[in-house]
Amino acid sequence: MITLKNLRGSSAIVGVGTFGNGESPGFTDIELLARSAQAAVADAGLKVSDIDGLCSASIGASMWTMPVIEYLGLNPRYIDGTMLGGSSFIAHLLPAMQAIRSGQCSAVLVCYGSAQRSSALGRRQMGQLRRSIDPQPYEYAYEPLLPVSAYALAASRHMYEFGTTRDQLADVAVAARAWARLNPEAFSRDPLTREDVLKSRMVSDPLTLRDCCLVTDGGGAYVLVSAERAKSLRKKPVYVLGNATAVWNRQISSMHDLTLTSARQSGAEAFAMAGMKPNDIDLLQLYDAFTINTILFLEDLGFCPKGEGGRFVENGTIAPGGKLPVNTNGGGLSCTHPGMYGIFALIEAVRQLRGEGGERQVKGAKTALVHGNGGTLSSQSTAILGVEETL
Repeated sequence: MITLKNLRGSSAIVGVGTFGNGESPGFTDIELLARSAQAAVADAGLKVSDIDGLCSASIGASMWTMPVIEYLGLNPRYIDGTMLGGSSFIAHLLPAMQAIRSGQCSAVLVCYGSAQRSSALGRRQMGQLRRSIDPQPYEYAYEPLLPVSAYALAASRHMYEFGTTRDQLADVAVAARAWARLNPEAFSRDPLTREDVLKSRMVSDPLTLRDCCLVTDGGGAYVLVSAERAKSLRKKPVYVLGNATAVWNRQISSMHDLTLTSARQSGAEAFAMAGMKPNDIDLLQLYDAFTINTILFLEDLGFCPKGEGGRFVENGTIAPGGKLPVNTNGGGLSCTHPGMYGIFALIEAVRQLRGEGGERQVKGAKTALVHGNGGTLSSQSTAILGVEETL
């Protein structure tokens, strides 16, 4: 019988790959995906023909897995195209682990690609596309600038209720940039100060341009196999110790509390599966589409009390040299954000636990928490990863 207890550590990530992050004119979504997929499979020491499970999602296609299968030349026995926004690629973990444990498949490829920055489809057209495939009648009537206006609403409420300041929001962006400056793959590596964030163009009050994630191109992928098989492959395995997903709402206007997300549930369930607590975690990779995200998730995942997130991120706590490394690649704010960021957070966690972080490497890292967010604080997925000695 498959249970959460015996799924803990039963599968490991053995290959990761990225391609074209930043600006990649001339590449389509599926081409970026394919290049990153090939890189991940090669990183694992496998061949594409070894892949018999596929997970993928796209904002622009409801039947996305089928062209991906066709393009890559796969014949998978396990397929998951569940679309939960940016959290999808972390939410794919648990079902894939179940498929591997049951014997349905042996090697699952999770992959994503988007040419959002270079695409001929402009931002206005992209917004119209999103409305056509994801209607939100209660909100669209007021013509909000989504998704940023939704996150600005949550930020405003957090500021009102807990005294969070714009300076504290800016400190999240500054910390992310400090990490990005250590990462040669990061798209934005120029110096960034709190004043730079505060003085940048206001997008949706209280969020300025530098409170908002990048818009880039890019592809990312990882390969998951059984823990037993992982031991025979070329790279140090990174084991999945816990994973959970929760959805409490779709629209921001349907949240019961604008300062509390379903990360409270996904985090608690992932920690329970892993048999761990926040103080067991060495580094965090949080979906930082906007600076308020990092503050909310630090609270909801249990790294600080509700309402204390703003004060927690002050004075470089989450920056290089701080007591809690967060978004060590630069995150969606400074590294990459091609439409959906979740897979890149997981890839960075794997690289850190393998010791492949270069200048940004967190010394002695054995455990990592990865958290994905989708929609407008809608879907939340949390994963706990660890090296062999954490099993």
